[in-house]
Amino acid sequence: MDFAFDDRTQELREQLLDFMATRIEPAEAGFHEQLDGLEDRFAWSTVPVLQELRAEAKERGLWNLFLPDSSHTGGHGEYAGAGLTNLQYAPLAEITGRSGHLAPPALNCAAPDTGNMEVLAMFGTDEQKARWLRPLLDGEIRSAFAMTEPDVASSDATNIETSIRRDGDEYVLNGRKWWITGAVNPECEIFIVMGKTDPDAERHRQQSMVLVPRDTPGLTVVRPMSVFGYDDHEHGGHAELRFEDVRVPASNLIGEEGHGFGIAQARLGPGRIHHCMRALGVAERAIELMCERVESRVAFGKPLARQGVIREWIAEARVNVEQLRLLVLKTAWLMDTVGNRGAHTEIQAIKIATPKVVQEILDRAIQAHGAGGLSQDFPLAASYAAIRTLRFADGPDEVHKASLARAELARQAAARG
Repeated sequence: MDFAFDDRTQELREQLLDFMATRIEPAEAGFHEQLDGLEDRFAWSTVPVLQELRAEAKERGLWNLFLPDSSHTGGHGEYAGAGLTNLQYAPLAEITGRSGHLAPPALNCAAPDTGNMEVLAMFGTDEQKARWLRPLLDGEIRSAFAMTEPDVASSDATNIETSIRRDGDEYVLNGRKWWITGAVNPECEIFIVMGKTDPDAERHRQQSMVLVPRDTPGLTVVRPMSVFGYDDHEHGGHAELRFEDVRVPASNLIGEEGHGFGIAQARLGPGRIHHCMRALGVAERAIELMCERVESRVAFGKPLARQGVIREWIAEARVNVEQLRLLVLKTAWLMDTVGNRGAHTEIQAIKIATPKVVQEILDRAIQAHGAGGLSQDFPLAASYAAIRTLRFADGPDEVHKASLARAELARQAAARG
């Protein structure tokens, strides 16, 4: 077994680590300052410091690293990404997680745009790619993915009730969505909307996806939504949407009618790898901050770093991060070698394990910081809120556990047979 990164991954890691240390991390304070000065706090992608970083990332060849290769673009090389495998991209995603609000968008590797670009690359028509994928790849616009709804248990995506009805050469949409990431950002110009085109079809063939431009009559961004009191404006915020007789051309259909559920699953697999690796970057930074804090704080006559319970937290954090990283990298390798379906169990495993473990590491880092850990002076509280959210994003823990358990029971039964 070879645990070393290949030459290209190592080269990109070194370039990205340098970019992080010399440009992105020093720019964090300026980013927040410029963001606070905006008239629209959700227009985070317009701040000058981010635009400067994006231009430099392009020059350094650190742009669109997430998009695997031209095989995912229907053979249209002009829409290809960096050509990396999942295994090559995974350690780069971890590095960006250290500055999750700034590094991913600086490299044009931020959700939900990454997943939306993958959908368009894999399933979009030539016209859709030219109209929407090209400007997304160039970082000229933002996008959103509208699936979750307030009136149904969206952990079961087949529950979705938003209606997508064919009317001549158009589709008509009616329904409500919420927790739609990035939708409050005024630069979000296109929505990929999932709804039902045929409620009477087989359960997983009822759904379809259509492209809805932001300025389409009848589409309303109702309100931004907060997470533990954070509005997450640094990522464009999350929003509630309303669709009232929204009409779009039939050519805005992505793929075929009834294929929406399958497209969603194709979108979410790589996204879970990205989320989990960035979460490991969050954990690594939390460990660094915790170690620095406990070395400099004295309580009851000795540094906190000499307290047994603190050392136990640090040791467990290191072990847990190393375990998780190996599992996520194994999952990325399986996705490359046997496909997303073949890696399904491992994808579920990392989605279950990573947010829970990183949340615990953040909790202990906050505790080690004392009251400061709850404040805006450190990134820990905001990171905690974001990681806790990840236990719902792309499916709640319980759904993944139930599915993984079913697969394990079937595997064990087959082995006994």
